[in-house]
Amino acid sequence: MAGLSRRARQDVADEALLRSLYREHGSAMLAYAYRLTGDRAAAEDVVQETLVRAWQHPDSLVNGRGSVRGWLLTVVRNLVTDKARARASRPREVAEPPVDVAVAHDHAEGIVNSMVVGAALRRLSAEHRDVLEQIYLLGGTASEAAQALGIPLGTVKSRCYHALRALRGSLPGVEAGLERSVS
Repeated sequence: MAGLSRRARQDVADEALLRSLYREHGSAMLAYAYRLTGDRAAAEDVVQETLVRAWQHPDSLVNGRGSVRGWLLTVVRNLVTDKARARASRPREVAEPPVDVAVAHDHAEGIVNSMVVGAALRRLSAEHRDVLEQIYLLGGTASEAAQALGIPLGTVKSRCYHALRALRGSLPGVEAGLERSVS
């Protein structure tokens, strides 16, 4: 150590002091901080801050007014108390609700889509529109649509197939919503 500068010798001594403090009192500080916070990560942060305070005030550790462990545990308690007071003095943060994909779309886009689909439906024959209305708008099955319209099941399936095919041709890129199977 004779060849080291005064500052370098002090750094070595500080490091040795902190290592010694942690080795002797680290588990007690961590246990106490964990008991006070109930959170392992927060307790580790408190212990780290306590060691920083010990490094900043080494004279407090050797002034002969009490035990080193007592001083360290008092610093732990004070840090936890200060953090709790700081949290209590600030208004509580409110988390933003998760963005629902169905709600997140642009309202104007929805109106335009409705207009485009409405125009495409008006270009279909009345028979094709009726079948799509029974199945897609009213949520019925092909059998229920056949019964409601008074036509055979095969005719419902055929009209639905041709109506969807015509819509796909007039609405490029809208095929995902028209993929429901007719059974």
